[in-house]
Amino acid sequence: MRLVIARCSVDYIGRLTAHLPPATRLLLVKADGSVSIHADDRAYKPLNWMSPPCSVKEELTDGAGTWTVTNKAGEQLIITIESVEHDSRHDLGVDPGLQKDGVEADLQRLLALHVETFGEGWSLVRREYPTAIGPVDLLCRDAGGATVAVEIKRRGEIDGVEQLTRYLELLNRDPRLAPVKGVFAAQEIKPQARVLAADRGIDCLTVDYAVLKGTDDPSQRLF
Repeated sequence: MRLVIARCSVDYIGRLTAHLPPATRLLLVKADGSVSIHADDRAYKPLNWMSPPCSVKEELTDGAGTWTVTNKAGEQLIITIESVEHDSRHDLGVDPGLQKDGVEADLQRLLALHVETFGEGWSLVRREYPTAIGPVDLLCRDAGGATVAVEIKRRGEIDGVEQLTRYLELLNRDPRLAPVKGVFAAQEIKPQARVLAADRGIDCLTVDYAVLKGTDDPSQRLF
């Protein structure tokens, strides 16, 4: 990655025209060939950019001159540089990618480990219990021995309730399991989903992921 801080103006020539008047900006050239121009007043979105593949032609004398950035469609960014304050190159290596915490798979794993979250005396039959239309997240037994199908979402919406309803219809055809009740579990459940779940005879449970993970103790909260 190349980082250049320069006083420059920028002209885009392509499907339309756009102009950035002279100012001090960050020019970012990535290993994939992309070029972007950044100001100091926004979190992530550049003022202008050229996506890869593109070529960069530099015509500079004593730090002043132009960069002409051209993409495969022939569009161009003409960066007119008045002066350069900083120019450095850095090898960042291979990025491992974003690892998300708190996704549905994490919730499913933790609820399977802490099945008592649903009630005292509950037990886990199986994770990812197979059906003809897809796996049920958790198949459990409550304290009375009744079968319970649990659908887990990060954000509980109507579609999730509909999905659990279809699972229940299939599971209740199996005499080894019937009657099967349903629980819709999520970190956040939309009001419309709660109404539909109640109409279908499905219980709702709001899950506190931090408590399940052991990173939060409700007894220590001020509010």
